[in-house]
Amino acid sequence: MTNKNLKDRHFYRAQQEARFAESKTPVTPQTQSEAYKLAFQDKEFLLREELRPVRFQLELLKPELMLDEAGIASTLVIYGSARIPEPSKADALIAAATDERSRIIAQRLKEKARYYDEARALARLASECGIEDEAGRHFVVCSGGGPSIMEAANRGAGDAGKDSIGLNIVLPHEQAPNIYVTPDLSFQFHYFALRKMHFLLRARAIAVFPGGFGTFDEFFELLTLIQTGKVEAMPIMLFGSDFWNRVINFDELVLEGVVSPSDIDLFQMVDTADEAWSAICGFYSLP
Repeated sequence: MTNKNLKDRHFYRAQQEARFAESKTPVTPQTQSEAYKLAFQDKEFLLREELRPVRFQLELLKPELMLDEAGIASTLVIYGSARIPEPSKADALIAAATDERSRIIAQRLKEKARYYDEARALARLASECGIEDEAGRHFVVCSGGGPSIMEAANRGAGDAGKDSIGLNIVLPHEQAPNIYVTPDLSFQFHYFALRKMHFLLRARAIAVFPGGFGTFDEFFELLTLIQTGKVEAMPIMLFGSDFWNRVINFDELVLEGVVSPSDIDLFQMVDTADEAWSAICGFYSLP
């Protein structure tokens, strides 16, 4: 009788069981039925309406495990528009404008193109900080994985030779991760709620660049979580005081009585990557 260690497994791993099922199953009407498939290998079963809670759990668990395995302890999350052009491409938008309204929009997008460079610079600064401890790597750059500001964030980390995370979302129109996301840290989500949770689980600082509905959604949900005590305060930097003060009147929200004056202190306006990184260092007493 072979001696066994108390820590030895007594059951085959799921991968082994799956291989057994594929290689040793005789071809019969019974084995060819969908009912005979192992539940975890049955795609149609996993996509049933009743399995939504299981899919929620899987979508929460997969990135969590892989980020743990990658030794990522904390992140710098960068939110922002998918439409702001890289500076070198801004003039092409103006040239493509066909009427006065589209020319105005193109000109304003060009004016915001500088934020592409600022997002890239901030990501590089965070990536170069090199803070690691027993928990893992800190201030790893995390973006939505798409174009524009998100691309700039992942690109800045790449400039420093460091990894970065991309959290893409399945959309009806064609989309793909930008080429600067670290391939093994490029995730795809079906549920917006789970994606937003992963943005914040490891976040220790947030940079919010000019953006549209998606950026507003992520920014205001974060403020609500901190305001209600669900998340501890962290540095939240709004890039582009001219943009934010034009599109949102924060002072009026206070005067209307719907937020407290202290709620406006949950974030700060900045215009450059150096300002933002200084704010992060000051908050955490980093050199």
